[in-house]
Amino acid sequence: MQRFSSLVLTIAVAVMPNAAVAQALTADETTKIDKIVNDNLSRTGVPSASIAIVRGGQIILTKAYGKQSEAIPVARSEAPYQIASVSKQFTAAALLLLQRDGKLNLDDKVAKYLPGISGGDRIALRQLLSHTSGLQDYWPQDYSFAAMAKPTTAQGIVDRWAKKPLDYEPGTQWQYSNTGYVVAGMIVEKVAGTSLLEFLQARVFRPLGMRVMNQDLAVGPAYPQGYQRFALGPVRVEKPAASGWLFAAGELAMSAGDLAKWNIARMERKLLLASEWEAQETPVKLADGSGTGYGLGVSTGKRGERRFIEHAGEAVGFLSESIVFPDERASIIVLVNSDFSDAYTVIARDVATVVLPPLAADQSEILRTTQARAIFDALRGGTIDRRLLTENANYYFTPTALEDYRSSLSKLGEPKSFELVRKPRLRGGFVNRNYRISYEARSLNVITYSEPGENARFEQFLVMPAE
Repeated sequence: MQRFSSLVLTIAVAVMPNAAVAQALTADETTKIDKIVNDNLSRTGVPSASIAIVRGGQIILTKAYGKQSEAIPVARSEAPYQIASVSKQFTAAALLLLQRDGKLNLDDKVAKYLPGISGGDRIALRQLLSHTSGLQDYWPQDYSFAAMAKPTTAQGIVDRWAKKPLDYEPGTQWQYSNTGYVVAGMIVEKVAGTSLLEFLQARVFRPLGMRVMNQDLAVGPAYPQGYQRFALGPVRVEKPAASGWLFAAGELAMSAGDLAKWNIARMERKLLLASEWEAQETPVKLADGSGTGYGLGVSTGKRGERRFIEHAGEAVGFLSESIVFPDERASIIVLVNSDFSDAYTVIARDVATVVLPPLAADQSEILRTTQARAIFDALRGGTIDRRLLTENANYYFTPTALEDYRSSLSKLGEPKSFELVRKPRLRGGFVNRNYRISYEARSLNVITYSEPGENARFEQFLVMPAE
């Protein structure tokens, strides 16, 4: 199952072209990353997180934080977490490999391999992988429903969900479907003559040096334990689902570092052919020509000047995020042992701001934020450079205003952060930018308007209380 991530929509920094040289983390970067993870664990109550960072095509950090289970009070970076729907790209890779072997074609219809599937004579294999098959999803919930207390099999899932009427005609809509991936996994096993996991071990995991196991076996005192929380109540140990429920839709467990090895193979176009990687990462189009933002087992697209390949996952008691920035040969992986809160995506987003350098196109905003901070610091001292202000803003900053700014702000001490909190927007011929200033015990908002252009003057610079 996948809990949809907004990570790729909310990362504020972009990256520089050709920033491909591996660079070890500085002490300052390490401190910032540790703080990001620890603050989010504290904020949300999530017991632990395991992260892996790739920069310049090399793993530069694997680290685990917090409590992985009641029996593992000190987290281990090599511990395997359940990665859930991040597994889907591996199922897709299995089908691509079998296509290379000449044993199937992604344009083949499902009915060629499995009888009895609704619409099987019209659903192509690639539509299973791109969530455009029309097969009804068997696990849309963000919790373990009643049937999951008892073991099942892939056939059991197919019999209950893949023989229902289709939700839509194949290829006409995009709708996330774990059921489609269960069908895809069954086809892999029938064509390969072995289990899906063993096929992947032989063709993917062992060649890449990855240690991977079935998540149904990654239970007990030696493994991270899943946790849940009802609203804002206490964090509780969560009972795992019975065996067989995720299969090809999300059955894998591995460490963040092992998953990073796969992401590096993607960057370097190793193991799979370049054309196979490209097929996986090309967004599928619907029958009407509209885009989906999803390829074969991965979300893919572009925000600003940065390309990304991403997938999130949710198992019972676990959430995961894996994102690759192929042009920069960078990747961030965050695995947590809880199925509540946004900690996994917020950690990934904020770590990206530390690990990835800004794009030249963003330099103007960085400089504008730096200038706004400088004005704020001057106001804390009761002064302002009037050359930076328009006539109206100079009119606003009277001696009384400057003295009130000085007396009220200086006693707050040094702020912890000064950040742009909303994308700049036009209003009344000016550019509006809002900033948030954080202190230990309170926050302030700064609402600014400035002239357009590089040498813009401020029409407004107001500081006010925030929640």
